[in-house]
Amino acid sequence: MKRAEFRQSLPENVARAVAGYAWRQNRIGMSETRVFHLTAKNKAPLYLKIAPQDSEFALFEERRRLAWLKDRLPVPEVRLFAEDENKAYLLLSEIVGVPAIDDSLKMDVPRVIEQLVEGLKMIHALEIESCPFDTPLADKIEAARQRMMNGRVGEDDFDDERRGRTAGDVFRELTAAVPRAVDAVFTHGDYCVPNVVLKNGNLSGFVDWAAAGIADRYQDLALLTRSVRDNFGEEYQKLVFELYGLAPDDEKIRFYRLLDEFF
Repeated sequence: MKRAEFRQSLPENVARAVAGYAWRQNRIGMSETRVFHLTAKNKAPLYLKIAPQDSEFALFEERRRLAWLKDRLPVPEVRLFAEDENKAYLLLSEIVGVPAIDDSLKMDVPRVIEQLVEGLKMIHALEIESCPFDTPLADKIEAARQRMMNGRVGEDDFDDERRGRTAGDVFRELTAAVPRAVDAVFTHGDYCVPNVVLKNGNLSGFVDWAAAGIADRYQDLALLTRSVRDNFGEEYQKLVFELYGLAPDDEKIRFYRLLDEFF
């Protein structure tokens, strides 16, 4: 669907809220959610997310997480949430800055890594006793199995080390590699370089919270180090762990990267 068609199909309250804005689609990432950056003269920039109602990580759930995080972390403010028969719509404020993947930051990669790790420490330091977002690991593995059975796993998008394998083959490896213990903290769930925003080289905030909740800290560490490797180079994975203050657990890294192949 083209942008003009999106605009014509908006619910009335969403259409009013974005009237007068120019749209630019954000094409970073592979989610089925469409993300648009909205700008207008003399108006604060906004982001509009549009997702199918049957999306794996519903925008309603992201809205709930952002409400819980509002006074805890620098996250976007929810301006409007709406639904119709087929889609959900989430209108968000902009976090000022640029994604940590931006070319303007690549002259000082160690500084970027430092800010990424400081951000992760902030997230993992949140108390979890009252956190309502807790999906047991067994349930996540079952969700992965269901996605595989329903043909919703993109085998063409597997990481290079699993390229050419079937989802069934990777799922068997996943179930044989389940960690014995979970080191539970509050996690972002998709802590990758593009989901962290920096302003003048300093941490400004975090975006894309649909998968957030209580999980093993390696849920984030495994995906962050993979993202750092892919965007900045293999050698920077070690720096992540040095700055975080933890020795890498290769088995957990492998498991959580395997699990991510199904989502």
